[in-house]
Amino acid sequence: MLRWILGGREAQGVVEKNSVLFSGEEQPKNCFTELQVLKGHFDIVRYLVQIDDFRFASAGDDGLVLVWNVETGERLLELRGHTQQITALVPYTITQEDMTHTSLITASSDRSVSLWDPDTGNRVQTVSDLQSSVKCLLVLSWHNIWLSGGNGLCVWSSGFQLLSKTEQHSDTGVTAMVELPRNYVAAAVDREIIIYELKVSSTESDVSITAFRHLANHQDSIRALINVSDKLFASGSHIGELIIWDSVEWTIHADDQIALEDLHYDGPLEIRLASQKQSDMSIQHLVSDGELVVAAVGSGLYVYNVQKKCMVACRKLAHDSDILHTKLLSQSKLMSCSEDGSVKMWELQEPLLLAEPTTAGFFGMWSFGRPNKQGPSPKRFPEAPGLKTLELMGDLIGHSGAVQMFLNFGERGLVTCSTDHLLIVWRDGERQSHLRGLELFQKLEENQGLS
Repeated sequence: MLRWILGGREAQGVVEKNSVLFSGEEQPKNCFTELQVLKGHFDIVRYLVQIDDFRFASAGDDGLVLVWNVETGERLLELRGHTQQITALVPYTITQEDMTHTSLITASSDRSVSLWDPDTGNRVQTVSDLQSSVKCLLVLSWHNIWLSGGNGLCVWSSGFQLLSKTEQHSDTGVTAMVELPRNYVAAAVDREIIIYELKVSSTESDVSITAFRHLANHQDSIRALINVSDKLFASGSHIGELIIWDSVEWTIHADDQIALEDLHYDGPLEIRLASQKQSDMSIQHLVSDGELVVAAVGSGLYVYNVQKKCMVACRKLAHDSDILHTKLLSQSKLMSCSEDGSVKMWELQEPLLLAEPTTAGFFGMWSFGRPNKQGPSPKRFPEAPGLKTLELMGDLIGHSGAVQMFLNFGERGLVTCSTDHLLIVWRDGERQSHLRGLELFQKLEENQGLS
């Protein structure tokens, strides 16, 4: 229905179509039957962040930051100041004297970083003429400080005063950061993860940051870095390597993995993708709820259970093109969006029939050992009877370009952004119909009361 109303999505250039699942017109488990198109950007929209229960901000290549109301679709504010594309956007929440206020920090290719008040639209602070563009931002709320990653790593106060910085890295620079316990930060720099130690004085006026350890287990550039829990974090590379790390010891997590005694190797554990095409191997995105890790690998989805240390589900061809963003909605449901312009909802189900072969997919081939050593023959993951399937619940077709990411506001709806310069708010049709009915009933009661 939506495909017919909004127009089909034609492939841009020569694109080889894969055999993927489509749920068709009837999608009984898809509640998103109403949508609202939001216009305001005039270039690719790459970032969405939630401000509170009702507001969110969008940003992209036009250098604009727009603030919206998710329930009405109203554009509340337009934040202008950057002259080039936005490269990072994060919320910055500060609590002072029992008052909590959320601001927005933006970074741009114009080599500036700004602090915005989403209530007034004012640019509160800005730092310009940085040595390089900032590629990622990390807020450390426990000290009211934040970090920016570019060719180097900088530590800033809430007043945008530079507190400390590291030496310059390679041209790749810092591409991702996560907070670790005990005042440490992990940063992805090309194929390395650098563990930085933050030293903060009791008055928080004196802050220093120094490189403490280099983790060089990846063979290619790191594309994703996330926290899994308070004790674990994960990294994924361009050639499909997924490593689960201990957040305190900074060692590769390998407790009760596959029988290591059968492999005759006492080195670190590495989970590596075996695939024929380089484009199918890259880990584009990682997300976790503490128990499950979902990896977007090329156009496929792979679900790994951290506690059981095994793959529990996979769909090698979940989309027509590379998946750019994923999110776990619950222990059994997840969402993904792709360069093919679609957003899909999936459900983890117990297989009724034999699951599709997984030996050639993610976690289908296991190799153990250091990257610079020849290990034993890869051990193939068995086709276990308990392996779950990823069943398509719904396919949201509305964008004419690659869907960059999405925000889930629960019952208030889902927001997507795309290279087509548009945002779409997807809403539960039954809920919206019920709300309209209540509104109409209230108006009728008011009119009767006046007569």
